[in-house]
Amino acid sequence: MDMNQYLSMFIDESNDHLQSLNENMLQLENNPGDLGIVQVIFRSAHTLKGMAATMGFEDLASLTHQMENVLDLVRNEKLKMQDYIFDTLFKSLDALESMVQDIVQGGEGKADISSIAASLQAIVRGEGAPAETDASVQSANSSSPYPGIELDEFQFSVLDQSIAEGHKVLYIQVQLREDCQLKAVRAYMVFELLERSGEIVKTHPDVEEIEQGEFDRAFSLYFITQKNPADVENQIMNISEVDSVTMAELDHESLQQMAEESAATAEAVDHKTENAPSEPAPAAPASTAKSTESAPLKAAPKNGTHTPSRTIRVDIERLDVLMNLFSELLIDRVRLEQLANEAKNQDLTDTVEHMSRVSSDLQNIVLKLRMVPVDTVFNRFPRMVRDLAKTLDKKIDLIITGAETELDRTVIDEIGDPLVHLIRNSVDHGIEPIADRLAAGKSETGTVQLRAFHSGNHVFIEIEDDGRGIIRDNVIKSAIKKGVVTEEQAAAMSDEEANQLLFAPGFSTADKISDVSGRGVGLDVVKSKINSLGGNVTIYSTPGKGTNFSVQLPLTLSIIAAMLIQMGSEKFAIPLTSIVETGIVKKGQIRVVHGSRMVPFRESHIPLISLSRVFDIPDFDEEAEDETEIIVIRKGERLAALAIDNFIGQSEIVIKNIGKYLPSIQGISGATILGDGQVALIIDPNAFIK
Repeated sequence: MDMNQYLSMFIDESNDHLQSLNENMLQLENNPGDLGIVQVIFRSAHTLKGMAATMGFEDLASLTHQMENVLDLVRNEKLKMQDYIFDTLFKSLDALESMVQDIVQGGEGKADISSIAASLQAIVRGEGAPAETDASVQSANSSSPYPGIELDEFQFSVLDQSIAEGHKVLYIQVQLREDCQLKAVRAYMVFELLERSGEIVKTHPDVEEIEQGEFDRAFSLYFITQKNPADVENQIMNISEVDSVTMAELDHESLQQMAEESAATAEAVDHKTENAPSEPAPAAPASTAKSTESAPLKAAPKNGTHTPSRTIRVDIERLDVLMNLFSELLIDRVRLEQLANEAKNQDLTDTVEHMSRVSSDLQNIVLKLRMVPVDTVFNRFPRMVRDLAKTLDKKIDLIITGAETELDRTVIDEIGDPLVHLIRNSVDHGIEPIADRLAAGKSETGTVQLRAFHSGNHVFIEIEDDGRGIIRDNVIKSAIKKGVVTEEQAAAMSDEEANQLLFAPGFSTADKISDVSGRGVGLDVVKSKINSLGGNVTIYSTPGKGTNFSVQLPLTLSIIAAMLIQMGSEKFAIPLTSIVETGIVKKGQIRVVHGSRMVPFRESHIPLISLSRVFDIPDFDEEAEDETEIIVIRKGERLAALAIDNFIGQSEIVIKNIGKYLPSIQGISGATILGDGQVALIIDPNAFIK
């Protein structure tokens, strides 16, 4: 494995840990006394620091180490979380994210962290908050029968549970020879040996200090196993340059005595950190990578083995290649089905039908491989809303539902920025200031709901706030002022049409452009991006009660179900997701209203669009026919009818880009290859409904 692969793994895992840190910090902010969350945060920071140090990103490792020092005091109940500590830790996370992004872009992950590091160090020293580290704590620990290691309540319970289940709990101290040249390597060999037959719960010094050789010649640890202690000792002694091994087996009584001494020590804590004795204090509790993967931590399995991971990371480019290969297979399958029908050979027909069933199952699997939960996008928003609320001096609850809903990876990669725009608008311009909400009889805390759900072959993502809503008069006045519409056009607009003005380029109802947003800023970009993905966005709003932005997206962008149609000698495909129904209209039913042809549909009239005219098809003209077959299409709440020549039937098609060699064609979103090898253009219904 080359360094590029290591770097890719580091970036992926660093992003995972940073996301976990953000999420758990938000949880801790809502429940500052939950030490279980602090343990999870500490372990993520600990792992991130180790990875950064291994890869040589010193600034990243240094800043994470400073965060660890603060978190260590909190989890040992020597420091209580306060607002300024949360703010400092969140700033630290922002700096870490910036450094990781610099690494992603080919940089060295360097940054000026002196200011943030100084703030973290001040917190550890107790400046601005009580410092709760005491010399008496250290001296009490140094008199422990197992010096050097201080266990917390959580770790005591793990060891006690392990003893109850019949495991052996060993305290092990390893002394290396004076002439040992590679202390870290020898310690690593000890850890690797022990982890084959059990769990290391706690070490002193902590793991990364040992890995970097930052210890004298001795280190100690607590170990859970089912092996005979004498066998464990002999195996360690067989490692080169190990001078001696001291081992003691713990039982319930000795463990209980240690727990009582630890509790008594905690009560002796006061505010005399600076007066601590000069001798080294016990290291902060730290678990090895093997013992920090889950919370709560369970005792070691009886067979001494670990459950293997059931997930792997796959480069998205490999999935793209797989999808392209399967697309070619699907085209050949359709061709084989057509040839089998023409040949009238039963054996060939049976074989092709079996291949079709197998390839259909394969298709489902290939598509699911590309499906990713929208949670990968949603998980960035709680932190964003938290920061925006503090900046705007508002109180806002973000409620997320349906985060497990899955979308194609291509859509996921593109939808993040549009959602950021919509949420920022809801927070900034939708939710009123606290005073305005109270005056309107609302609670001081505004609510923004972010939800995702499936509906047919689409996924809907909705951003709904309980704010002031969209005021039609404000929208109209701003649109007229900016020359988007005339006064006559505005007067004839429905509320829905007026709301759609928010998506006009450069349109905004904000009195001034803030650093956050104004309703409408960037919404034209939002609409363009969503339309380019084959979706659309609709606005629903009630003045005084709130606004709902509903984004409709296709499940996948590669293989879709479509209706194949004939237009003279040409064939076209229309996505089924845009089709409401098909039908036939007689020539006498067509009406001309204000110069536009209309046809009756469900007690109303909808526009009739001639595809033969749009695409200049010379060998078909529906006006020469007494009856015209139509396809009713939908875009949001709007409907239209497409006049066609003939229906071929439904089929699953593979979307192919037209490429750079052809100019952009209005109303065409791509092409597909049919079973007979002919190319059929894919019609984009959204282009025909304005």
